[in-house]
Amino acid sequence: MLLTLTTTHRPATDLGHLLVKHPDRVQRFDLPTGAAHVFYPEADEARCTAALLVEVDPLKLGGGRGRRQPTAPEGFTLGQYVNDRPYAASSLLSSALAKVFRSALRGESRDRPELAAAAIPLTVRVPVLRCRGGADLAVRVFAPLGWTVTATPIPLDEAHPEWGDSRYVDLTLAGSLRLADALNHLYVLLPVLDDAKHYWVAPDEVDKLLRAGSGWLAGHPERGLIIRRYLAHRRALAGAALARLTELRLADEPTGDDSVEPEPPVEAPRAPLAALRREAVLTALRDSGARRVLDLGCGGGALLAALVADRRFTEVVGVDVAGGALGLAARRLRLDRLPERQRDRIHLRQSALTYRDDRLRGYDAAVLMEVVEHLDPPRLPALEDAVFGHARPGTVVVTTPNLEYNVRYEGLGPGRFRHADHRFEWTRAEFTAWVERVAAAHCYTVAISGVGDVDPEVGTPTQLAVFTRADRKEETDR
Repeated sequence: MLLTLTTTHRPATDLGHLLVKHPDRVQRFDLPTGAAHVFYPEADEARCTAALLVEVDPLKLGGGRGRRQPTAPEGFTLGQYVNDRPYAASSLLSSALAKVFRSALRGESRDRPELAAAAIPLTVRVPVLRCRGGADLAVRVFAPLGWTVTATPIPLDEAHPEWGDSRYVDLTLAGSLRLADALNHLYVLLPVLDDAKHYWVAPDEVDKLLRAGSGWLAGHPERGLIIRRYLAHRRALAGAALARLTELRLADEPTGDDSVEPEPPVEAPRAPLAALRREAVLTALRDSGARRVLDLGCGGGALLAALVADRRFTEVVGVDVAGGALGLAARRLRLDRLPERQRDRIHLRQSALTYRDDRLRGYDAAVLMEVVEHLDPPRLPALEDAVFGHARPGTVVVTTPNLEYNVRYEGLGPGRFRHADHRFEWTRAEFTAWVERVAAAHCYTVAISGVGDVDPEVGTPTQLAVFTRADRKEETDR
């Protein structure tokens, strides 16, 4: 399979510096399924083309234990060795891009850092690409990213046009983009169009997708299709990716919740709202004197990472109903690499927050950060009983969106919530009524505040309540 990358930026041979591959040499790279070769069919000041040729060894592809996806089209025995993988661009080509052009994918260039950060004229050609969905889908996924797309269907047999088109297209992309952006588009979208990954998709693929899709995937009109196909239609992983996607838009590092706040059309806050919210929660926990903390509905573990980084928290427990989310949290925390003493501070537990769980009793504090709005309102009494009535931590910190603030977000009209999974969002009066009722029913005192810039008409974007168990407050006062 073949991919060519051409530029007319002068001097065009600077492409060699950006790819970290010299135009005067043919270079070979070993791959788990064969070998990749980089060479330059043309290289002068006016025009330079780099070619990536991937040779697939059918024995390595078919014989690798556990390598084949159960849903792969070549799932029958002979099909593991006789298939289109050596000839048509697929996830094999994407994996080769990641290995061969690693520095270029990251946007790094020791010799031409300014050029690596600049948009340059680029033309990409993939002469044979298996495209499940046809040429139209290739246009739909690449055109929103600034490419001019030419996707020409390849006939089944040129001698018999009546047989129609094959499932392959000849793809050409032209545009002015950063090289790193172009390579990341290809890295994600080639396997998406192929829709048959050559390896088992593990949960760490979510991190790869969000890293390669940073800056463009969140706003892509076909993001749902892209996420599902890239993650091989594994619903749990696709759900986790969708929940984390907006975090990349709110902060340079993953944030502490999965809510979606479109950027306001007015002046931006000092820091992303998600970062402000996480810091407000940490401050409340520190002020409470808590040492052993539950993160209820921890998701992928961004708040857990912040808690673990603070040595005053001697035990940190992440709780989520989704096993996939806990797996992501474990990888984010790098539990398998931590020293034993550090690892002993961290526990991940699968549990539903609407059921009593004795394992959650006896903790100093619990956090429900952007969690309650994901429950159907009839399930709230069960959560209240499980957390405030049964677990009864000394302090409970709750954050939730302020519905009134939604008018400050462009495109968030009446009746729309900040996240597709939100079952409700409360006004300030509704939130106050809920927290005061819960506090009175379960013998807690409560302090209500907000997170984010204060709007004189609609308040802050996030509402925050800190519940303190009455006997805990008396002990603190003494």
